[in-house]
Amino acid sequence: MAINIRRREFIATLGSTVVAWPLAAHAQQPAVPVIGFLFVGSPPNILPPPGFSQGLKEAGYGENVAIEVRSAGGDNQIDRLRELAADLVRHQVSVIVTAGGAMPALAAKAVTSTIPIVFTMGPDPVKYGLVASLSRPGGNITGVTNLNHDLAGKRLDLLRQLVPQMTMVGYLAGVPGLAVEDQKSEIVEATRALGLQVIVLEVRSERDFEAAFATLVERRVGALTLSASPLTLSHLDAVSALAARHSIPAIYGDPWIVRRGGLISYGADFLGARQAGAYVGRILKGEKPGDLPVVQPTKFRLAINLKTANALGLTVPQSLLVAADEVIE
Repeated sequence: MAINIRRREFIATLGSTVVAWPLAAHAQQPAVPVIGFLFVGSPPNILPPPGFSQGLKEAGYGENVAIEVRSAGGDNQIDRLRELAADLVRHQVSVIVTAGGAMPALAAKAVTSTIPIVFTMGPDPVKYGLVASLSRPGGNITGVTNLNHDLAGKRLDLLRQLVPQMTMVGYLAGVPGLAVEDQKSEIVEATRALGLQVIVLEVRSERDFEAAFATLVERRVGALTLSASPLTLSHLDAVSALAARHSIPAIYGDPWIVRRGGLISYGADFLGARQAGAYVGRILKGEKPGDLPVVQPTKFRLAINLKTANALGLTVPQSLLVAADEVIE
């Protein structure tokens, strides 16, 4: 059921969209289960990678499923999530899989208490009222969380090792909300603990990134970190390009952007797509989502792009190279 590049590029051109396609010839048969995907952000970055297929196969379902995709797009489309979730319910999907933060999961939970929901998200699902507990979620929902937003202090420490002279850090915050406010509080506390200053810049749409970077340059920040919000996550390529253009070292949560030219990332070794696929398969075979514990990360990965570091005039300490799980040369 792998989603090929052409399909991904096609979806990416649609922005806010509704898409459906079969994953196998069997998908034309009524008995084939239909998996609904609900997400925010840029489809190429948010759509489940091949790991989802692997997890589904491990649970015994192979490619014998069909999918319905509902995307709230990138900017200013978050209000559409509940409407899109309701549309999946009307299409009588067997399971709803959500990605792109807590909001898609909350939207799905708001419109159905019977269709199983499997989320992939960074924030704590208990804090958002999605599940009763991580070990016993209860109700019709479970999933995987990478808890990436709890890593502000570690990321700042890594930046300081790369840029030892920095005294001021820029922080790109997404559209205000509970998750963004929590992350903002954490970054403020982490910078204070490290004796650094922080400039918090709010970005509400893609158009705000240029102005935000102009401010970062004007204030002479030493490095940049950013919130794990749908807006920032769906525009990481743009953020990375702006950071390179303005020679600002930036750290991210996922190694894929480092492979595409970003400087450094540190985050959970998150096999969320595969685990979500496995949970969907188990649910389709009769297990109750409320009995499946929320999956949490057990390992964190560090990735560094040496070519980008050289372009920024940075010397990567040997200690970081030794610690790195992935070094792009």
